[in-house]
Amino acid sequence: MKLFDASDPAFQTLDARAAASLLAVAGDIAVLVDPAGVVRDVSVGPSDVAVDLPREWVGRSWQDTATNDTKLKIETLLREVATKGVSKRRQINHTTHTGADLPIAYTAVRVGHDGSVVAIGRDMRHLSSLQQRLVEAQQAMERDYWRLRHVETRYRLLFQLASDGILVIDAGTMKVLDANTAAGQVFGDVSERLIGRTFPFGVDGKSARTLEELVTAARGAGRAGDVTIPLTDSDRTWHVSASCFRQESATLLLVRLSPADLGESAEVETGAQGKIRTLIERSPDAFVVTDLDGHILEANRSFLDVAELASLEQARGALLSTFIGRPGADFPVFVSMLKKHGAVRLVATAARGSHGAQTEVEVSAVWVPDAEEPCIGFTMRDIGRRLASGPQGARDLTRAVEELTSLVGRVTLKDLVRDTVDLVERHFIEAALELTNDNRTSAAEVLGVSRQSLYVKLRRHRLVAPVAERDSEAAD
Repeated sequence: MKLFDASDPAFQTLDARAAASLLAVAGDIAVLVDPAGVVRDVSVGPSDVAVDLPREWVGRSWQDTATNDTKLKIETLLREVATKGVSKRRQINHTTHTGADLPIAYTAVRVGHDGSVVAIGRDMRHLSSLQQRLVEAQQAMERDYWRLRHVETRYRLLFQLASDGILVIDAGTMKVLDANTAAGQVFGDVSERLIGRTFPFGVDGKSARTLEELVTAARGAGRAGDVTIPLTDSDRTWHVSASCFRQESATLLLVRLSPADLGESAEVETGAQGKIRTLIERSPDAFVVTDLDGHILEANRSFLDVAELASLEQARGALLSTFIGRPGADFPVFVSMLKKHGAVRLVATAARGSHGAQTEVEVSAVWVPDAEEPCIGFTMRDIGRRLASGPQGARDLTRAVEELTSLVGRVTLKDLVRDTVDLVERHFIEAALELTNDNRTSAAEVLGVSRQSLYVKLRRHRLVAPVAERDSEAAD
């Protein structure tokens, strides 16, 4: 540490008052401590330190003004200044009226012949605040980093486990950026060797032109439907679809290849039956066939997209209720309505994908109970856009709630809550009855209440007359 030259005339004429003033303005706070470590005087500068510091410092041990974790620093500082005359800078935290710590960085110097010490301190709260913000920013970056790592791990796992061949292609250069294991099996090579190759490859000239048209359509519309092509080194044909997406500043293509046949043992369908099957497979509406217990037997590509499944093999054997409606609730209602009416028409429900995506759909169903292998066919149509404007029942319910809201100030809160609960309960009971074609037993199952409880609520809301209730119980 470099000091001023004490022989300079300016310091020789320095009196005690000037020295005290100089020490007072040298920092935000100056503390005069006697050789025993007791505070004799305190001088606070023009900062707001005085607002937070207690006033009873004078006459107390300086160590008692500090927090437990920094008392040892005061002892070290006093010992150092007693030996060298000047101490290094050390940060000490003081207790305040508010309970928060007040960090101050002190430098001490010995004054006088009796061993008294003056400690000059700087308020470090602004620096501590910056340090805290830096730590919080670093922790946020660390959390984001690990979140991205987990997302990338899940992506790589799904990418490699997909049974269909998948290629990620740069739309500008048509170079393959990534390929999964199944794609390597499609082209008869390891997936790493496909990276860097220019797409399309492994096909003849006609198929190459078809794939170029597919890519062009995907660039323009964001997604292109399936085309069927053969590979030059394989005797199988493949369905190829493409979708376009952006990542950072690059436009990428996701190309999926799935087998168009089921192997040599598969029967080739011809005539009208084959055309119907082809049309169902290409239908924009989801179509799925289940047995009478709800296990999936067949499904078209649109259903696999809704269920977020890569191949039909992943869907076969799974319960339809896993993807449509509420597990264990809606499918029994469908079966009950099929037994009663032979068909289900336009039932609104929700479809769930295996990765969490949810879609509002309308479900129609028909069954063939007397066939050699009884089955049920379901057709599902996405109605999410239609529901964006709000269904009539929801608008009526909203209007009724708004009318109740207008009573605030004229009716007690207890009465408002009771009337609102009754209104909502009546609305959902009516919706369940409409969904089940006025079948009380099925409506009770949908609502998750007993049949007796439903009848009590029907009477309370005057939704059924006593005679009609007896007839309904006999019919159920």
